[in-house]
Amino acid sequence: MTGKHQSSTHPPLLPTTEEDTVNRLRLLRSRRVGVATYRRLLAEYGNAANALEALPEIARSAGVSDYQICPEGVVLAEMKAGKNARAQLLVEGQAFYPNPLTDIADAPPLLWAIGDVRLLTRRMIAIVGARNASSLGTRMAKRLAEDLTNEGFTVVSGLARGIDTAAHHGALDGGTIAVQAGGVDVIYPVENTQLTHDIAQKGLRLSEMPMGMQPQARHFPARNRIISGLSEAVIVVEAAAKSGSLITAGNALDQARDVLAVPGHPFDARASGCNMLLRDGATLVRNANDVIEALGQPAQDDIAPELPLPPAPPQAPSLRDTAALHDQILSRLGPAPVAEDQLLRDMAAPATAISPALVDLELEGKIARQAGGLLSRVV
Repeated sequence: MTGKHQSSTHPPLLPTTEEDTVNRLRLLRSRRVGVATYRRLLAEYGNAANALEALPEIARSAGVSDYQICPEGVVLAEMKAGKNARAQLLVEGQAFYPNPLTDIADAPPLLWAIGDVRLLTRRMIAIVGARNASSLGTRMAKRLAEDLTNEGFTVVSGLARGIDTAAHHGALDGGTIAVQAGGVDVIYPVENTQLTHDIAQKGLRLSEMPMGMQPQARHFPARNRIISGLSEAVIVVEAAAKSGSLITAGNALDQARDVLAVPGHPFDARASGCNMLLRDGATLVRNANDVIEALGQPAQDDIAPELPLPPAPPQAPSLRDTAALHDQILSRLGPAPVAEDQLLRDMAAPATAISPALVDLELEGKIARQAGGLLSRVV
C-alpha cells in the first residue's frame, strides 16, 4: 500500500547563525505559532528576526491585543537545558537534519536529539503497534527489528509500551531511533527508563517538543507523523481497529510512504487493524525478507554496533502484585495458542513466579491449557 506522492511546500532555507537559531526557536515557541504559521512567516518576512518583529502587529490585526512573543530568556533556558542533557538541536537546512522530513509539508522545523545523529543518514523503517501487545506480537516486532538492522536499516518507533518497546530492544545494537511525544529529556513511560538510557548511548532519541515538556494526549498524533515521515515504510505489527498505530499508517500514506502489516488471528482485537490494512492493500509481512523484497536491499553502512549490555536479572512479583501479574499475563495471551516456556521468556520472569499465577487464571476460567504445553486466553 503506497500513498500518493506529495511535493514539499517548504520555503528556501539559507544557512543559519547561532543568533538566527535562537530567533527561529523563539518564533516556533511563540503563542499561536504552529509549523504552518512558522513557515508562512519565514516565507513572508525572509528570516526569523523580521517575523518576530512583525508578530505582535499581526496578532493585533487578528484581534489579539495583549500578544507577546516568546521571551529570549525562555529560549536561552531551553537551550541550556538541552546542553545539560547533552542534546543537539537539529535545524531545518543544517547538518544532520533528517532529509526524509523535507518531503512532508508539516515537518518539524527544529528537533532536539540525544545520541548518534549519524543514524539519520541511513535508510529508516518504522515498526509500530499495540501497547497491550501479545506475546506473539512482541516476539515478531523484536525479531523484525533485529533482522532489519542486520540488513542495514535503522528502526524507528515511538518508545511506547508493547510493540514499540519490543522493536527498540530488537534494534538496540543495530540502530534504533525513538521519537518521543514529550521533551527529549523526559522519560515516558517510566518502565522504559533503562531502555531510554540505552537508546541515548547506542541509538538516538528525537523530539520536536521543548525540553522538559511532559507528554500529553495531543502530542502523540503529532509524534506519529514524525515517525512515518522519517521512514520509507511503516510496519504495523498489532493494532486495534481504532488506534494510534493506524493513525501512523494513515500519515505514512499521506506522506507517500509504504505501509506493511503483520496478519493476526481474526478473533484477536489487537489484530483487527492489521487485517484491515491488509484487506485494503498493505503488503503482508511474515519476516524481514518480505520487507526487504518490498523495499529493496539496502547497502550495509559502517556504523559498528556496540556490545549489548547484560540483561537485568528477572524479579518475581510480590504477593501484593499478584493482580498486576495476572493482568500482565492476560495481556500477552490471545486466542492463538502460545507455548508456556515462550511466555516465561517473554515476561523475563522465573517459572516459580509465573506458574502459580497460570494455575490461578486457569481455575478462574480466564486461560485454557492445551496439549503440548500451549496456553490461550479464553475469549
